[in-house]
Amino acid sequence: MSGDNDPTQWLEPPNLPAPGALLVDAHDRIGEFRGEWCGLWSLRPVTGGTEWTVNPADVRPASPQQRLRAENSRANARSRGERL
Repeated sequence: MSGDNDPTQWLEPPNLPAPGALLVDAHDRIGEFRGEWCGLWSLRPVTGGTEWTVNPADVRPASPQQRLRAENSRANARSRGERL
């Protein structure tokens, strides 16, 4: 048997970012990667809040400037005592 009907041959595992990696979606929202479910990725706002799902094709890694801005926003929210 050649294994032509083996479904694992057809599917390649997605290249998932590390948990907490900063990504930018198609609407220029920056979020932390939280995980994958049913082919969609979950992102969470850096300063806390409700997660949202995105298509992996519609996200890109945050630029150094975007990462710095997001980390600064998180530090400011923490200093104000906001729940993250």
